[in-house]
Amino acid sequence: MGKQIAFAVILLATLGIFSYTISRTIRYFKLTKKAFPVRDFGKRLQVMMSVAFGQTKIFRRPVIGFFHAVVFWGFCVIAVGSVEMVVDGLSGSEKALQFLGPLYDLIMASGDIFGLLVAICIVIFLGRRLLFHIKRFEGIEMKRVSHLDANIALSMILILMISLLGMNMAYLSIHTVPGKQVAGVYPVSSLLAGIFSALPAGKVFVIYETCWWLHILMIFVFANVLPYSKHFHVFMSVPNVFLSRLDPLGKLSNMDNITCEVRMMLYPEQGAGLPASVLPPERFGVKDAEDITWKNYLDSLACTECGRCTSVCPANLTGKLLSPRKIIMNIRARMKEKGPGLVKNGTGFNDNKSLLNDYITPEELWACTTCNACAMECPVNINHPGLIIDMRRYLVMEEASAPSGIKWIFGNIENNGAAWQFSADDRMVWAKDITLNQN
Repeated sequence: MGKQIAFAVILLATLGIFSYTISRTIRYFKLTKKAFPVRDFGKRLQVMMSVAFGQTKIFRRPVIGFFHAVVFWGFCVIAVGSVEMVVDGLSGSEKALQFLGPLYDLIMASGDIFGLLVAICIVIFLGRRLLFHIKRFEGIEMKRVSHLDANIALSMILILMISLLGMNMAYLSIHTVPGKQVAGVYPVSSLLAGIFSALPAGKVFVIYETCWWLHILMIFVFANVLPYSKHFHVFMSVPNVFLSRLDPLGKLSNMDNITCEVRMMLYPEQGAGLPASVLPPERFGVKDAEDITWKNYLDSLACTECGRCTSVCPANLTGKLLSPRKIIMNIRARMKEKGPGLVKNGTGFNDNKSLLNDYITPEELWACTTCNACAMECPVNINHPGLIIDMRRYLVMEEASAPSGIKWIFGNIENNGAAWQFSADDRMVWAKDITLNQN
């Protein structure tokens, strides 16, 4: 009973801390603007199964993509065993889900195999980060704390897998004696359980209890550490993929309020009937954290900081300042900085900083060619160009700021009705002396 009480107290504390973190995140979401309407649930489910669970984008880098997919699939399988541990901890039972029969055997066998495979993959990941210089892991946005965060999270996952295998091995050593029955199938642990054969039963039981508590406590700690690290994508990547923008990548979103402004200028008599939702907004485009949409913020929380977007960015590859990963990471950092003040003091709160200029420079934004290579490569379907375009819109429409070449085009459109320097009457002057061959 003492174990159950202790477990219940720890579980309540874990859920309490996690609930506070999620409620704070929800408050930040409420500060953001509306995005696209969420429709086409069938198509969204298909995208989620393919990109999130199928890991199709990850496999564009076949070897390391396979290792990452193994870790993801392993977490999905092992999560079932974690649910069982919670039930056992609260009820005092052992292997509470064994009534599932053959399905339980399959779940336990899969979890046991994935425990070893995930541990191997994590060792490979740690080795790559600590011993090799992987270019896409570097960049001005990748501070020392970013690398430390990744190494700590990987180490915690490794401890989770080692404690899982240790728990299974000790369980088999305890129960493979006359009068006791093993619940489940453990292909890997059954091969390694002989390590404990020379130990007294009491010591093996202590090892089992130690591994059991270490594993479940590490899960609780991990769940509450994740929201404060880049590994929050463990929770957020699947929802982010499900809520992906379904329009073709090259399609830029329209500004409905601007469309209505133009219509009001052309057809003033229609202005009185326009709904309030399409009236001019307080701000055109994105300047700061409160101007982004809920999808922009969700993208920032789902970002894995893998650097695949930046590694394929043609602007970055040619030495320009733009790093799509930095843009998304800056969203998360700015909301973390300004969000508490906005929640406490309302949208009028001003800390004399802004996302644009203090975090992201206009030079970075104008370097983007809107080729969408970053969005196409992103394993969690983040739409970087959409956010970049919105920040450009602020620069142009609020500050009248743009590179000289673009200003020249704006002037031509205003004066000549087209991007060219010639008036409409002179537009075909270049062709006046051309003689067509009639033969």
